[in-house]
Amino acid sequence: MLAAVLLAVSLTASRPAAIRPLTAPERAAVVQAGEFERGCPVPLSGVRMLTVPYRGFDGATHLGQIVVDARAAAGLRTVFAGLYRMRFPIRHMAFRDTYGTGKGRPADGDFTASFECRQAASSPCSGNPTGRTGSWSEHAYGEAVDLNPVENPYVGCGMTRDKTALSYLDRSRHRPGMVTPAVVRLFASIGWGWGGSWAGSTKDYMHFSATGH
Repeated sequence: MLAAVLLAVSLTASRPAAIRPLTAPERAAVVQAGEFERGCPVPLSGVRMLTVPYRGFDGATHLGQIVVDARAAAGLRTVFAGLYRMRFPIRHMAFRDTYGTGKGRPADGDFTASFECRQAASSPCSGNPTGRTGSWSEHAYGEAVDLNPVENPYVGCGMTRDKTALSYLDRSRHRPGMVTPAVVRLFASIGWGWGGSWAGSTKDYMHFSATGH
């Protein structure tokens, strides 16, 4: 069933930017991937599939899918249109990247995503071995986007849990896919804040959210 769902989603790539409810098979795929369960703060009826064109690291145009809160979808469509115009590269952004299993997920983990019913992550310098905080992440509401997480790591006290992102801890040396002030302004235009601007030693450079947290 999952393969059929992913094939159906891939066929949406022939259409332009769009917002629609998740189909029943897509909702089932989200549950099967462990990204939704009873007790999550937003029901699957409250999220939308946002399909948008984006620039890949290969310079070509691709269509990506991202599941977001219904109320945030229109604003995020505008943001991704802006990212496309400025030729900001995105590594992966397909439905299967977040909700696929096994070979359905990119091995590099560098996929842009939003809706995941999970707890907020703790800072790498918190001493918390599980990384869990006991409170809902903004991703559990579909009101956060993680953009190119390898190029834009979650950092605490100069450390990151993602060893593949170590070369990106130096934010003074810009490389493709790293968040720029222009990207921050795009998200700010819809009222979203950036984790890279948090006070203190913890920065979440990939993270944009409706609350800024």
